Amino acid sequence: MINRIIIALSAAALSGPAAIAQAPVTNSAPEPALEEAGVSSASTRAASQGETATAAPSAADVAAGAEPVATPPDPEVDPDGVQPFQLLGQSVEPGTWRQLAWTASYHFGQLGGATPVLISHGAQEGPVLCLTGAVHGDELNGIEIIRRVVHSLDPKALSGTVIGVPIVNLAGFQRNSRYLPDRRDLNRYFPGSPTGSLASRVAYSFFTEVIEHCDRLADLHTGSFHRTNLPQLRADLTQPAVVELSRGFGGIAVLHTEGAKGTLRRAAVDSGIPAVTLEAGEPLRLQPQQVDQGVRGIETLMHQLGMIDRERRWSTPQPVFYESYWVRSDHGGILLTLVRVGDVVTEGTVLGTITDPITNVRHEVRSPYRGRILGMALNQVVMPGFAAFRVGIQTTEEAVQEEAAAQPADEPSVEDTDEATETERPPPERAEETAPRTDGEDAPEEEAEESDGKVPQAPVNTDAAPAQSSEPADSSPALSEPEEPVAPDP
Repeated sequence: MINRIIIALSAAALSGPAAIAQAPVTNSAPEPALEEAGVSSASTRAASQGETATAAPSAADVAAGAEPVATPPDPEVDPDGVQPFQLLGQSVEPGTWRQLAWTASYHFGQLGGATPVLISHGAQEGPVLCLTGAVHGDELNGIEIIRRVVHSLDPKALSGTVIGVPIVNLAGFQRNSRYLPDRRDLNRYFPGSPTGSLASRVAYSFFTEVIEHCDRLADLHTGSFHRTNLPQLRADLTQPAVVELSRGFGGIAVLHTEGAKGTLRRAAVDSGIPAVTLEAGEPLRLQPQQVDQGVRGIETLMHQLGMIDRERRWSTPQPVFYESYWVRSDHGGILLTLVRVGDVVTEGTVLGTITDPITNVRHEVRSPYRGRILGMALNQVVMPGFAAFRVGIQTTEEAVQEEAAAQPADEPSVEDTDEATETERPPPERAEETAPRTDGEDAPEEEAEESDGKVPQAPVNTDAAPAQSSEPADSSPALSEPEEPVAPDP
């Protein structure tokens, strides 16, 4: 018995190393089915981190005292090349497309839904571009723009990574609502707080889990509350990196605004991520022209960044507006517009009329500025002081910087969304033509529709009421009846 044991141990000692040397080195990559399910082997994880995996020695190897044999990294993962992209606890391999999910913590149990996050991770090195849509749940054009851009990409030919989040505010989108379930505007709470209100917690979760992984951001919006916008960028042109980013969008107009505190764009810029807002069209509608313009602008940007080879040419240079002013109604009644977004207007151009539906008294709304219509209200019933038309003025950057330096630090700036406080600062030579400034009011978001390239002058309405009938339309009992007091929330 003892002799048989000694002979067996001797044979193992002699044949063990030879057997190891002759054994083929097998690829330790996971089976495709496991990889698709997000399961990876230890050797694959080590290879993706640039480490050398080792094969586990067998019992015979241990008995023979053999050294473990190193297994080379997976040949498909180059430690010195493009690495897998890590987001939301998942890994996206180079040259692949994947749908992930971000979940905000505002739902009850399983009643909430996960927000789709689309990742196209290129096979070549490049920037990480993030596209976000429907931060306001009723804004549809941005959703379609992101869908078309992301699904047109070939990850194997892409340089860099595109993160597309078509519907950030999923709860608002499902209810055709601009706001979160707690009636708050999500685009006023970035970067958020993990211990704040519902909106603040949602903003914090999205900002830390998605936005902080990006190199550049384009936040897509439309107009709000019966307004429309010319396709345009909102950008803080005092930031060199933002200027460079905005120039990549081809011929899309740029409006200089710092951005209201709490907006996703401003929070990103404050965190060192160059960001712009792309406004196009109106809410609750899908508008093919505005969508086409947005897709074209983003593809132009991606070409400029070296991410794709698809070049889009523009027939006109990019207009830049460093100032803009709202033209407000002085009367209440039915607003009928006579211009379109994108139209060029001069001082005195009739932009629209406001008619009292009871007395039939009509008043003209004239532009006190020379510029271009960047945003406007749709035809609707308005009250005195209503912001009806936004006129962009192409001043110089130096003039704006001088004015900003002279502006008191606590004076609010012109912002780019509905709830932002807007300071109406007419040019000094026309100050007497404008009503006194009212700070602290809710300024409507600047919305606008794509121009067809024409710049006709607005027609002058010849049916205006006679001068003797120009009593204020809001003096009519039908328009001046006091409002019922609103009961406080219980």
